[in-house]
Amino acid sequence: MNRREFVMAAMLAPAGAGPVKLEPFPLGRVRLKPGPFLDAAIANRKYMASLPADRLLHTFRLTAGLPSTAAPLGGWEAPINELRGHFPGHYLSGCALRWAAFGDDEMKSRAAQLVAELAKCQKALGGMYLSAFPEEFFDRLRVGQNVWAPFYTLHKIMAGLLDVHQLCGNEQALSVLQGMAQWTSRWTQPLGDAHMARVLEREYGGMNEILYNLYGVAKSDSLMETAARFDHQRVFNPLAEGRDELKGLHSNTMIPKIIGAARRYELTGERRMRNIAETFWRTVTNHRCYCTGGTSNGESWATEPGQLSKELSGYTQECCCTYNMLKLTRQVYGWTGDPRCMDYYERALLNGILGTIHPDDGMTVYYVPLQSGYWKLFGLPYDAFWCCTGSGVESFSKLADTVFWRDGDNLRVNLYVASELDWSEKKIRIVMDTRFPEEEVARLTIRGSARFALKLRIPEWTQPGGSVKVNGKPIDAFADPGGAVVLDREWKDGETVELRLPMGNWQWRMPDDESMRAHMKGPLVLAADLGEERTRATPTKPRAIPEYQTEPAKPPATPDGLALKPLYQMIDRRYATYWKHA
Repeated sequence: MNRREFVMAAMLAPAGAGPVKLEPFPLGRVRLKPGPFLDAAIANRKYMASLPADRLLHTFRLTAGLPSTAAPLGGWEAPINELRGHFPGHYLSGCALRWAAFGDDEMKSRAAQLVAELAKCQKALGGMYLSAFPEEFFDRLRVGQNVWAPFYTLHKIMAGLLDVHQLCGNEQALSVLQGMAQWTSRWTQPLGDAHMARVLEREYGGMNEILYNLYGVAKSDSLMETAARFDHQRVFNPLAEGRDELKGLHSNTMIPKIIGAARRYELTGERRMRNIAETFWRTVTNHRCYCTGGTSNGESWATEPGQLSKELSGYTQECCCTYNMLKLTRQVYGWTGDPRCMDYYERALLNGILGTIHPDDGMTVYYVPLQSGYWKLFGLPYDAFWCCTGSGVESFSKLADTVFWRDGDNLRVNLYVASELDWSEKKIRIVMDTRFPEEEVARLTIRGSARFALKLRIPEWTQPGGSVKVNGKPIDAFADPGGAVVLDREWKDGETVELRLPMGNWQWRMPDDESMRAHMKGPLVLAADLGEERTRATPTKPRAIPEYQTEPAKPPATPDGLALKPLYQMIDRRYATYWKHA
């Protein structure tokens, strides 16, 4: 199918043609209540508030020929770094998400200020192009010269602008974004398919996704055509045929492309795009993920599927990969309602996101090391700005976005997070009180009266002995792990539901070496505390741990009386997750 044929095919399927079955409640309808998730969101907000707008805008202004006296940022936002400008895009998304999730007026105002100043930069650059680096970077990309990842950075800026428009109602953000999309269309249009295929070998983030998303807003056929130029067929073709040919590929370069394919399916109904997304999701979550739900080692997939025992290091599980896999999981779950999606989502969220922010200053990590004896290496406030610093700002601004989902006229509770849902269509509120994952019980209170089925997810890890009480009275029905307890009734104001989910101890075994195992409690990876480590310098050598034996059904024990704690609680500590069993 050539470019023009694709546009015509897309026009035959209206926006929203993909059969989405389920949908999350908008982030603005769900508010976090006190608990570990709110604690993490507060730490993130502290960091976001510490960043001066003039410093975030400094290199944009310099590139546009506008004056700036701000002190330059360091790390990946330094004036000499070729990825400069990516973090302000993430920051725009973080501000918009904070506004949606918390009604945070200051963050909404910060977003508006940044958009207004970026619009001035765009105008000075001719009205379309906008970046913190000059167009010369794209000249180098076109002719195959070395350059980091210019379209990757454009994607972050464009995604941030769209979030500010959609979540904050900022029309100027849409105008700036449309200018950038027009520039992208003009840049790609002269390139033949073979030439464009060479361009796509350089990391480009989710350019296809953002352009498809913009099409969902602006309904321009040219946007569909330009978005399709970024569909990487060399990667897509094997997946469309059900094959995992991911060995040797940079992990986080691939995941955003697949999110773009998933979005194209939702807009056009093209089954091939759904096949690509579902094949990718299955092979990564089933065969390329660790006990934590995270994926990648040294940012890549260096092995065939299921070969993970030799892929443990201080550089496992890039956090951007987890961030993007959670995005893709939400899409697949919306189409299928597959409970395995939420089992994976919960495990990755608790072990790969929740514990990656420092409670003192809101700094996040690049990797979650899974080789024993390492620790989580947190960044520096003004001198890191890794890709994962940016995705971290977003992740911790939207922690409540997957708790409650609509299932037709009914309600699914997919995650057990202390929160409150405003279901305005039914004129009720659902209050969930829990300290999960620190306790096994979630309590829901109905405020208002309405008829609906309440569907409570029973995770795959649930042990025997689970129970449900309605208004304090036990009910006979429960559900097997992977199912749901369905309570279909006329609910009255003040009625309560109490759900108990026993979190037993079990072991996660490496697929290619069953003697290498991780201890689990419910969805939580347990780690042995190997002592304090506060440095934020480059990791030194790990500390070795001995082999030992234990029975899977018994509470875990470790040599030398080492304490086992949830991995997400390991802050400034060396730890061990996988153990070699003799």
